[in-house]
Amino acid sequence: MAPLAPSRAALVRRAAVVCAAALVPFAATAPAAFAAPTPSPKKLPAGLYGSGDPQYDGVWRQSLALLAQHTVQVKPAAAAVDWLTGQQCADGAFTAYRADTAKACGASTMRDTNQTGAAVQALAALGGHGRAVDKAVHWLTSVQNDDGGWPSMPGSPSDANSTAVVIGALAAAGEDPATVESPKGHTPYEGLLTFRLGCAVKPAERGAFTFQLKGAAANADASAAAATGALGKGFVVPAAGKDADAPVAAPDCGDGKKEPTGADAAALRSAASGASAYLVKEMDAHGQHLMSAMPGAKPQPDVGNTADAVVALAAGGHGAAAAKPLAWLEKNGPAWAKQAGPAAYAQLVLAAHATGTDPRDFGGTDLVAALNATGPKPSDAAKKAVPKEKGTGSISAWWLVPVGLAAGAGIGFLLSGRRKRGQ
Repeated sequence: MAPLAPSRAALVRRAAVVCAAALVPFAATAPAAFAAPTPSPKKLPAGLYGSGDPQYDGVWRQSLALLAQHTVQVKPAAAAVDWLTGQQCADGAFTAYRADTAKACGASTMRDTNQTGAAVQALAALGGHGRAVDKAVHWLTSVQNDDGGWPSMPGSPSDANSTAVVIGALAAAGEDPATVESPKGHTPYEGLLTFRLGCAVKPAERGAFTFQLKGAAANADASAAAATGALGKGFVVPAAGKDADAPVAAPDCGDGKKEPTGADAAALRSAASGASAYLVKEMDAHGQHLMSAMPGAKPQPDVGNTADAVVALAAGGHGAAAAKPLAWLEKNGPAWAKQAGPAAYAQLVLAAHATGTDPRDFGGTDLVAALNATGPKPSDAAKKAVPKEKGTGSISAWWLVPVGLAAGAGIGFLLSGRRKRGQ
């Protein structure tokens, strides 16, 4: 998923190319500048998923593809996993893409917390990559900002999307985000909650999260990322099922009421519920999907962020609230993913998993087969049929690039996101 203002175009839940892919409308009428990434003019590595130029989203799309495959019990090809592990820098960080991995990462290498956080979630899920995961987590904690959060590019101001991605990575690696403190003693949860819009904003925006504090405004992508991150979850969340009906609740701003303070469990649950309430309100207003706008273009349905919102609702046990946008995704998501590539297919697979929906029959499309077809053939051991998910289980974005990489973006997590989607 990537918006502007500070929607996707202004964020980058992933990378400039990912961002653009996320904005490809299901009607395929986006301006050429924001169409699906064009194929790379050079031959791409055999283990990489997708045919588009991986300069801005290679690690992101690979990580989401591998994570989605693992979630539906498909064993990824060894070449695909090796490609991802081979992208890691010696200090543990990941950048979007290293064409020559024989050359060490230098001071000019654009290390990215979103790409690194995505890789951690994928490698931790696959297992057997403890050293790579530990090194990546060590690097992430070494670049944590004083406020407890993270930006996409170290040294920049924190943003909600990147902070949420790293929270998911820490949790996937077995770390308790509540115990990871910045040099100033602030935790990731404290950093995340600084982006929450409370009772001081207009009623329509209450409960929402902003992408960054500068120019704070309600942002759907940041809200979806934060709703998941506040619950300590990453890209893969428990399968809530469509019958889960935990209510969503915006902040209570009545006379004499005070918003929860601190970052304890109650405050985090309240923040996640408020963000979910904002997402539901936004999707209800637009035909059960979120919208995205780019400079010079009319607002268009944002499929990627809608998928992220469905995952966020499921994470909070709001399966009933997720049902309507899920139905919209089943109708419109597959065509979008066909254009946008492996990360888009992965987002839909993860949304299906989160709601207990069969990803092999998603609006009539086998998302798993479509995802597998974008990269190296999965291991033969994974060819057996996988039972349809029942949605009763109780176990289980986003990222940005500098301003110059996406139109008017700055740095962003959106190349979702929560989220991002290269071809």
